[in-house]
Amino acid sequence: MKNTIAERIYDFLKDFPPFSLLATEKLLEIAKNVVVIHLVKDEYIFRQGENIHDCFYVVQEGALGIFSEENGILIDECDEGDIFGLRALIRKDNYILSAKAIEESILYSISSDLLESVIHSNTAANKFLISSFVTNSRNPYSKNDDSPLFMHSQVPNRFEHHFTGVRSAEYSKDPVTCNLSAKISEAAKVMANKKVGSIVITKNKLPFGIITDKDFRTKIATGKFGIDDSVKKIMSSPVITYKEDISIAEAQIGMLKNGITHLCITKDGTPNSELVGILSEHDIVVAQGNNPSVLIKEVKRATTADNLRFIREKAQQLLKGYLEQQVPIQFVTNVISSINDAITKRVIEISLAEMDARPPVKFGWMALGSQGRGEQLLLTDQDNALVFDDVAEAQYEKTKRYFLDLSEAVTTKLNTVGFEYCPALMMASNPEWCLSVSQWKAQFDNWITKPDEDKIMLCTIFFDYNLVYGDSTLVEEISESIYESIERYEIFMNFLGRNALKNPPPLSFFRQFLVESSGEHKDQFDIKARAIMPLVDAARLLSLFNRFKNNNGTISRFEKLIQVEPQNSDLYLSCIDAFEALLRFRTIQGLKNKDSGRFVDLKLLSKADRLELRSCFKPIKDVQELISVRFQLSQIL
Repeated sequence: MKNTIAERIYDFLKDFPPFSLLATEKLLEIAKNVVVIHLVKDEYIFRQGENIHDCFYVVQEGALGIFSEENGILIDECDEGDIFGLRALIRKDNYILSAKAIEESILYSISSDLLESVIHSNTAANKFLISSFVTNSRNPYSKNDDSPLFMHSQVPNRFEHHFTGVRSAEYSKDPVTCNLSAKISEAAKVMANKKVGSIVITKNKLPFGIITDKDFRTKIATGKFGIDDSVKKIMSSPVITYKEDISIAEAQIGMLKNGITHLCITKDGTPNSELVGILSEHDIVVAQGNNPSVLIKEVKRATTADNLRFIREKAQQLLKGYLEQQVPIQFVTNVISSINDAITKRVIEISLAEMDARPPVKFGWMALGSQGRGEQLLLTDQDNALVFDDVAEAQYEKTKRYFLDLSEAVTTKLNTVGFEYCPALMMASNPEWCLSVSQWKAQFDNWITKPDEDKIMLCTIFFDYNLVYGDSTLVEEISESIYESIERYEIFMNFLGRNALKNPPPLSFFRQFLVESSGEHKDQFDIKARAIMPLVDAARLLSLFNRFKNNNGTISRFEKLIQVEPQNSDLYLSCIDAFEALLRFRTIQGLKNKDSGRFVDLKLLSKADRLELRSCFKPIKDVQELISVRFQLSQIL
């Protein structure tokens, strides 16, 4: 007789790794032994501190939250196809987190014996499970994870999964210690007074051994040793030591490899140098609460702009850590842009819920400028617009009033989050930038066919739009109309080309930096206007010339240009390198000075920094020369 339940389980598991990596017979064997568990909302599958179950779990339907009970932090959210419960099973220790249903859910429970057989019989499945463990026990290939965090990212393999792993671990820099002659009772009192879960036994400031809460449970509470015995009787020795720049991934692997929950941090990473800190598994748990996937999920659950402001501040810390770790800037922009877009989307959802009625027609919220290009790393001012479907003339004013009210609510909340109001009022709350699709098409057609300096400036901002929320067909209509207008009035490209040369290469004839000659930023270098924007403008212009659609990022535009113009590949590659270096430099300056990073005081730069900046300027000169020749600008400048 056929086992239809096992077949259904098999059909589900075969679509998700590591089960998709197994032979049919092996997976059928697993499916026949799966235990199906149904949970109602808020029901726990296991609690922090509980003895481990002899199994791990796969979410078949619904969603499970992984929580730290001590501070209520949601560490991760597992949905369809995600695996959890591996950590404790592999470490063979109590659960350090709790798991409960955040909605009605169905789980598949798979025994540890079957896990062992998978690990030992299939190298690819083994590699996946270890990857899942190091990346916070979440399925990094989940089909149902619609977060765009890693889509289209040209990032080296070591950066492909949750990037939390390569960040430096934050450890306690004030470790609690005692000497070898201390009694167990004395050590216990010190731990209780300091409210810590471990104490390091030192000898001449060198780490000699360690005692944790677990030692008290397994060695004192069981009666094996008395409280008047020496700490030497129950301490673990030798200790496992690492250097101060240990990454989270290194810490996780070190704990797993040695079956421990605490690492000693010393000056040179060996037991023979001075103890400077202690890193616990709890520290890793807290750090995992600040990875991009978790931040995206926190955004989705946020209910106020203040909640979102706190998340965006955490994203700034994430950004700072990425830059300190020399993470590829394209990866960084992908992550931070995804968080920014998720925040904007959530702000719109919250604002819609506050409106008195549902939207009268379809609409789309467009991010403009740097956010539209996916290059907004720092908390700069907001640029956005709204498009809504055409309506009868009699309904127009009422419809527009609805969307202006919505836009006012959204821009106000974005300001609360930290994205300041645009000084030029290029926001959807401005009636000029809240229009029907026909009005937007007519607006762009006017800018293109009757260009002047102001209209060209608007094109450079509005051509870098990206749909963040709403109906994509409205935005696609606008895109089509833009290309139709350009084809009817091709000389517009020459006007746009002339604008792209408005800012000359950033060095004077005498190879000095061109700085501001007056005003608030006198003698400072405007890295945005003089270095970054010339590359942005060049990429936009050449992309329009080649009729690229749905490709707004400066780097992705140059990458596409390399494909269609291989004769210029070296130039475009150098433009990518220069743009990445400039964007990283500006972001570091902004974080350091707590501003937009736009204006750089050259006197404060090291010679190395000045040389690095200077090396970025030749591609700007070369790509501007290409534009001048291609669009015959010497004849009209």
